[in-house]
Amino acid sequence: MVQAPSGTRWYLFALGYMIGVKLAAAFLYRLIVGGWPAFGHEPWYVLMLAIPFSTPVQSGEELGWRGYAPPRLASRFGLRWASLGLGAIWALWHLPFFFIAGVDKTGQSFPMYLLGTMAISVAMAWLYWRTAGSLLVTMLMHAAVNNTTGIVPTATAGATHPFSVNASLVAWHTLAIMWIVAAWCLRQMRGSTHGEFDGLLNQETQVSVST
Repeated sequence: MVQAPSGTRWYLFALGYMIGVKLAAAFLYRLIVGGWPAFGHEPWYVLMLAIPFSTPVQSGEELGWRGYAPPRLASRFGLRWASLGLGAIWALWHLPFFFIAGVDKTGQSFPMYLLGTMAISVAMAWLYWRTAGSLLVTMLMHAAVNNTTGIVPTATAGATHPFSVNASLVAWHTLAIMWIVAAWCLRQMRGSTHGEFDGLLNQETQVSVST
C-alpha cells in the first residue's frame, strides 16, 4: 500500500485513464452526431482535489480487488483471465445498487456496467503488473475513476430496467473506448507469467511469517 513506483507515466495513467476515455467518447460523439454531449458541472479543480483525499479510502476495496485476489487468480489462470474474471466479480459486488432507489446506479443498465467494470479491471491489472504489485497506484487510479467519470455523464434519466442494454449513445462510445484500451492491455499482458505471481505470493508469505 505504500510502495510508490518510480516513473511519472504510471501516475499519469492512473490519473488520466478515465479523463482520456471520457474526452475521447465526447469527441467521437461530436463526430457522429455533430454536437457535443452534456458535460458535468463540477469544476475540474474540485475533481482534482478530491482524488488525493479519496485515494486512502480506496484501500478498503483495493486490498481485495488488487492486493489479495490477482496474485492468487493469476498464479492459476494467468493475469489476463484473472483480470476479466475479477472484473465480473467486482461488478456483481455492486449489483444491489441498481435496485436501491436514490443512488446514481438506480435502474441503469447493469450489463453495460458489467462490461465497463471488466474493462477497468483489465486496465488496473495491467497497471498493477507493470508496477510490480503497487497498491498505492491502483488506489490512486480507483479514486481518479470514481471522481472523474462524471465529466461526461452517461446515465439514462428515468431508467427502470437494470438488466436491459438500453443506454445513451455516449455510454456506448465510452464502453467502446474502454475496451480498446482493455484490448491493448490484454495484448501487453501476454508477457506475464504465472511464476511472477507465485513470487508475489511468496513475498506475502514471508511477510506473514516474519510478522
